[in-house]
Amino acid sequence: MIELIPAIDIIGGKCVRLTKGDYATQKVYNEDPLAVAREFEEYGFRRLHIVDLDGAKSKHIVNYRVLEQIASATGLVIDFGGGIKTDEDVRIAIESGAGMVTIGSVAVTSPDLFLSWLQQYGAERVILGADVRDRKIAINGWKEESAQELIPFLKNFLEQGVQQVLCTDISKDGMLQGTSVALYQEVMETFPECKLIASGGVGCLADIQTLNDAHIPAVVFGKAIYEGRIKLNELARWAENQI
Repeated sequence: MIELIPAIDIIGGKCVRLTKGDYATQKVYNEDPLAVAREFEEYGFRRLHIVDLDGAKSKHIVNYRVLEQIASATGLVIDFGGGIKTDEDVRIAIESGAGMVTIGSVAVTSPDLFLSWLQQYGAERVILGADVRDRKIAINGWKEESAQELIPFLKNFLEQGVQQVLCTDISKDGMLQGTSVALYQEVMETFPECKLIASGGVGCLADIQTLNDAHIPAVVFGKAIYEGRIKLNELARWAENQI
């Protein structure tokens, strides 16, 4: 059954959400990300996705102190992404408590560097970020579009040892209007062994149920919780019954 992964996006040390990755749409939901993480843990979640939006924009890790605080004060397994561009960025993320790192832009711009991290840290700790706009991979905080098509991009890296892929449909992100189920189904049909993490568009419990019915391995979501579209107690009950 599908794995549920709540998300915390960080700007200036605060918990925020964007719409379609547009920084101009920034909305602060909580000034204390640790309190948010603790609440997720209290409701039985074991995993947390943290995105350093300042890092994604600055092209280097920025909010590692928030990561360090959450990792040291909770038992959550954290996957951390945003601004990881160098060996030093990966080292800082891991030493600050990330159980996994999500890396997208470097896989496009410096694939050999990405593969060196995959070899050094292992496929269980390195997640390939595949953020798509019109089926093409977007990079650097979604501000730039590459020429890489999603399916060939995934094929290349899965053949070289990647196991986990976080795929976000940028057009759906923050819209709360449903996910790109057909796209994720295509990925799973093409690469049935892939541990695909769907992201973008979850607006209600039914959206999670749809992904579950489509046999998508995992889903990241956040805005639906912060906007009150999904209540954590309802989600906990759903998770208990369905997972």
